[in-house]
Formats: sequence, C-alpha cells, structure tokens
Amino acid sequence: MLKVRRYFIQILGLMLALSVSTAALAQRVEGAPGAGPRYMVDPYWPKTLPNNWILGQVAGIATDKDNNIWVIHRPLTLTDDERGSTLTPKRSKCCSAAPPVLKFDAAGNLLTAWGGVGQGYDWPKNEHGIYRDPSGNVWVGGNANTDHMLLKFTSEGKFLLQIGKPGASLGSNAPDQLGRPAHMEVDALANELFVADGYQNRRVVVFDATTGAYKRHWGAYGKKPDDTKIADFNTESPQFANPVHCVRQTRDNLLYVCDRMNNRIQVFRKNGEFVRQFVLEPNTKGSGSAWDLIPTEDADQRYLLVADGTNNEVHILLRATGERLGSFGRPGRQAGDFHWVHNIALDTEGSVYTSEVDTGKRVQRFKRIQ
Repeated sequence: MLKVRRYFIQILGLMLALSVSTAALAQRVEGAPGAGPRYMVDPYWPKTLPNNWILGQVAGIATDKDNNIWVIHRPLTLTDDERGSTLTPKRSKCCSAAPPVLKFDAAGNLLTAWGGVGQGYDWPKNEHGIYRDPSGNVWVGGNANTDHMLLKFTSEGKFLLQIGKPGASLGSNAPDQLGRPAHMEVDALANELFVADGYQNRRVVVFDATTGAYKRHWGAYGKKPDDTKIADFNTESPQFANPVHCVRQTRDNLLYVCDRMNNRIQVFRKNGEFVRQFVLEPNTKGSGSAWDLIPTEDADQRYLLVADGTNNEVHILLRATGERLGSFGRPGRQAGDFHWVHNIALDTEGSVYTSEVDTGKRVQRFKRIQ
C-alpha cells in the first residue's frame, strides 16, 4: 500500500512539472493572453537540408498562395567552421552553402533551390529580400554598397527582368537607379511593383511590374525625399532613415512602410498620400524596432505582426490604431527565441515564418493556436 501511495505521488509530481514546463514554454512564445492571436513555435520546421547544405544569414522569407515558403540567404556569410567540408584540405565532414533561393512546402520539405551568379543579370553581392508575386514570379534584391538593382525570375529560376544596375547610387530622386533596395511587393490589379528603397535611398519607389518602367516615388509623409543625413531614432523625422526596410500592402489598398531606424511605421495610399504613422518601441536604439511586418490572414486583416530585430520579438499590433496587444519571442538561441529576426511571412493557415541574419542564420515557424 505504501509503495502504491509513493508511486501515485510521483506521478502527480511528474504531471505537475510537465504542466508547469508546458505553461512556461507557451508563455514564452505566445502572444498576450486574450489580446489578439497567439502562436507556438514548431521546433521541427524545416526539415534537415539535403546535400550537406547549410544556411548563412537568412535575409528574406515569403509565402505564396499554395503555402510554399520561399527563402533567400547569404552563402558568403558562412564561416570556415560552417563550410568545413568545402575547404582544401577539408576541415570537417560538414557543410557547404545551399543555393541562395530555396523553396519549402508547409511540412518543411525542400522542394527546389537555385540562384547565384548567371548570364544576363547582375546577382547581388549581399542578398536581401525575396517576394513571390501573384503571377508566380520571384523577385530578389541586395544591399551591398554596389547593389542598386532588383531581379525578377520565374519560380524555376529563369531570369526575366532587372531594374537598376550595380555601381553607384544616383540618389533618392533618380527614376531608374535604386539605392540598395530592401524589400518589394506587387499590386497585381495595377501591375505595379512597390519597392522599399532602402539602405542608401530614403523612399518608396514604384515601377511597372512587367517592363520595369519608373512610375513615381515619395519619401516620409509622402513628400519629396531628401538624402541629407539627419539623426536616427526620431519618430517625428521629416525624412525616412536608412534603411527603409519594408513595404506591405493590405486588402483595403493601404501601404505600410517600415522606417526601421526611426522606430515607426508609416501608412500611405498607393499614390503616395500619407495616412498615419505608428510609433513602435520609441526608446529602441541599435538597429531600430520596425524591421518587417505582415497583416494577419483574416478577411479584415485586423492585426499587424511586426518583426523587431533589435528587441528580438514579434509585436502584435491592432492594425486600425497601432495599439500593441502583445508579442512573442525573446533574445536567445532556443526554438522560439530570436537573434536579429529580420523578416516575417504568413501562410493562409495563419502560421508565421521568420528569418534571422547576423549569427542567427535560421528560419522558424510559429503555428497559430488562437
């Protein structure tokens, strides 16, 4: 009888410990209880890459209508320790750099990989940003000092179009040359490409998505951009800071622009008319708070999920007002933690995908649980 009693107490203790551990994990990776959506990390996504491949800094992530996940990473950011199998003589059994562009399915299987230097186009020196448009084409950019162009490919990697060229930037008011562009998105109805331009320029610029012809551009508050250097971390700055890091459109025909180093998000109509701005963690220094954002999958797109690579969390905002409702993630290396969370994407099921640069060098998936 005594043994049975002891066994029962042990079982109760184990159940209590498991309950506390699960609750602690949920608290660490979910949004605020009762305030918007909540998320739980999927520690098994994606699956191990084939061919002894490994990822460098992951500088872009996107999804498509079929819930495939597109990633662009920086092969040249691998350290000798990480690419040991490619050295002469070999340093270790693993690894080698995966091709820059990778496509995964929702289960985390690698479906295809391509990209890099080729004929007829100028591949960027430092990859930055990826987008798959409604027609199935893939856009990529770069932010090295000479990366002043965007490239358009088919989903299989066939080159279609280049806007801009490497070399020197011509400034924020040049119609045809970009300035280290960070992110892009296509308005399918108008066939227009919106570009967050970028790490050197201080504007949103619009091109014809088929021909690459220049159409219009604007700076902060919808005004003409000015490249005069002014202090960062100013939520009332008359100009965008560098980088202008994201541009996202919503179903109600608004554009949301990440002014990263000014810790704010500015909202525009597609003609460049300023609507409002949201301030996010205004005391943030370092690399600023507004790195990337995505509206949620519901019909009204009620919430914004904002990747903050300095505080290393994803903020959950009410889209109508910018009110911060909660967050998930924290600085760290475990599943659900972040180190320089750089980009964010969302599939039709509500799962969130994140990418990390610097030494983070990974992608993660967070399932929506509420």
